[in-house]
Amino acid sequence: MDIFVQQIINGLTAGSVYALVALGYTMVYGIIGLINFAHGDVVMVGAMTATSIVLALVGHYGDVSVFVALGAALLVSIPVCMALGWTAERIAYRPLRRAPRLAALITAIGVSIIIQNLAMMYWGRNYLNFPHIIEPTVFQIGDARLSMLQIAIMLGSALIMVALLLLVHKTRLGMAMRATAQNREVAGLMGVNINTVISAAFLIGSALAAIAGVMITSYYGVAQYTMGFMLGLKAFTAAVLGGIGNLGGAMLGGLLLGLIEALGSGYVGNLTNGVFGSHYQDVFSFIVLVVVLIFRPSGLLGERSGDRA
Repeated sequence: MDIFVQQIINGLTAGSVYALVALGYTMVYGIIGLINFAHGDVVMVGAMTATSIVLALVGHYGDVSVFVALGAALLVSIPVCMALGWTAERIAYRPLRRAPRLAALITAIGVSIIIQNLAMMYWGRNYLNFPHIIEPTVFQIGDARLSMLQIAIMLGSALIMVALLLLVHKTRLGMAMRATAQNREVAGLMGVNINTVISAAFLIGSALAAIAGVMITSYYGVAQYTMGFMLGLKAFTAAVLGGIGNLGGAMLGGLLLGLIEALGSGYVGNLTNGVFGSHYQDVFSFIVLVVVLIFRPSGLLGERSGDRA
């Protein structure tokens, strides 16, 4: 039971991050029908930028408050990721808005490769180690351990998700997003600035990616230029699992995927008599993706146009 509780905690922590990244996928897909495969690399840029900022602060000032360090990391990484997302939309995706979907999909893969290589050129191939500035305050739940960082990640993700739902359903921008998601042409005729709405979706999604990047690098302690590829695929799987284009589905899919990974990696060794170990946890993401696409292609909650953003 203690192992089960520990894996639940680990799964909810990872799932909270997956949900944030999946929201970026589902917002863009809900409006323009584009699967932005470069979104995971935006998360990577956020993680690398945040780690660089914290390393610079620690190297210059020595002991730095965790709030100052993480605050500075967020203040820098969020604008950087937003600028990156806006630039990709303006230069790479906007000219292909009326092109076949395959052209935009291939372009998204190309943008992902470009971002990866630019990150490699700037930060190098080696891992960046996040400085040890967060005190490992731990609470015991039986023999399971729950750290303050895990609580902060889960609570922060929950607050951000609630704020995003309020933005989409209670503001003029959210109304414009939902109208554009339902019918771009009619929304444009009604006075909605389609380019502004689409850019806003990329900006919001990129800001969420930056926050997710800070969470990941502070939780796992490392960042590297290839980390966005696998994370992006997992977040895309989470979006498909919940129902891509559906904000609630992205949140549910992210949490479920985190739990499936954690429980699978925790018990796969016992279930297979040691043939497979916990390092096979990435396999579960793609098993889930295949099963969902076969039996319920629309996801658990489906695509509800009124909820798309």
